[in-house]
Amino acid sequence: MADILYDQVPSLDLADFTKGTQAQKDAFVKALGEAYTNIGFVSIKNHGLSDELTKNLYESVEKFFRLPDEVKLRYEKKELAGQRGYISKGREKAKGSNTGDLKEFFHVGQPEQNQREDYPENIWPSEVPELEKYTTEAYLTLLKTGTQMLRAIACFLELPENYFDDKVKEGNSILRPIHYFPIDDPDSLPPDAVRAAEHGDINLITLLMGASADGLQVLRRDGKWIPITALPDQIVVNVGDMLERHTNGKLKSTIHRVVNPPRELMHTSRFSIPFFMHPISEMDLSCLDGCIDMEHPKSFEDITAGEFLDQRLREIGLKA
Repeated sequence: MADILYDQVPSLDLADFTKGTQAQKDAFVKALGEAYTNIGFVSIKNHGLSDELTKNLYESVEKFFRLPDEVKLRYEKKELAGQRGYISKGREKAKGSNTGDLKEFFHVGQPEQNQREDYPENIWPSEVPELEKYTTEAYLTLLKTGTQMLRAIACFLELPENYFDDKVKEGNSILRPIHYFPIDDPDSLPPDAVRAAEHGDINLITLLMGASADGLQVLRRDGKWIPITALPDQIVVNVGDMLERHTNGKLKSTIHRVVNPPRELMHTSRFSIPFFMHPISEMDLSCLDGCIDMEHPKSFEDITAGEFLDQRLREIGLKA
């Protein structure tokens, strides 16, 4: 498949795959495969999130992040390596960076009914009781949507359509409301401080529920950064490092970043809510046989999802 240099992220309709004719389904799989082997990102409509849920979730998220820092810190449990609850300002940094990102965030894992013994329990702030309701509803919706996306990916890879189903049903997925907090004195920042330094995601795929301001950019293969924009009725879905490893680099976990706004807007907030879709810890991420040939020799060592996650949490500063 020849390289395609997109000027913007392709837009697809998930209903073509889930409810369309065989021809529509095949066309969706082909277009998704082209995007994921080239730029690693697509925008998706008919993703299952209602406007009302999105509105309520963002309102509850903003309400939490407006709490005083000393209140939010009650919900930070550093022994959990950032896997549940609040993660404070600047604590996470991109792999290879020494400067923390200009953000704070909150992690929600599998709802109670899907919990496994090896997962920590969710942490809920009593000051914003509605946060549990709306994050749980969004989590389950995005889990369903992500499963459909992975089925399309499996079709593209010529695997059984339900190949990923049992790997993500009780997977270690994370919903991450993020607050890129205001900066009143930009001159006080380290010169390399940005909202999110360039990075690839750890997981299989990421589903991003819109963002309240511009700033997300993806690095095209020719070295050009292009903005990621989605219409109000779309979400952005991108390939993560685990899926890139599992497909021996066939599907691309593309480097992306969140740049700082113009100086006159540094005092403003930005909110976004990605859903990081992880498999169960014991999933074998070894390169698929169908993705290895003479032109594409095996590029990654064998590793499980749990081992890879542990490795990356140490690299980004969330685990000692």
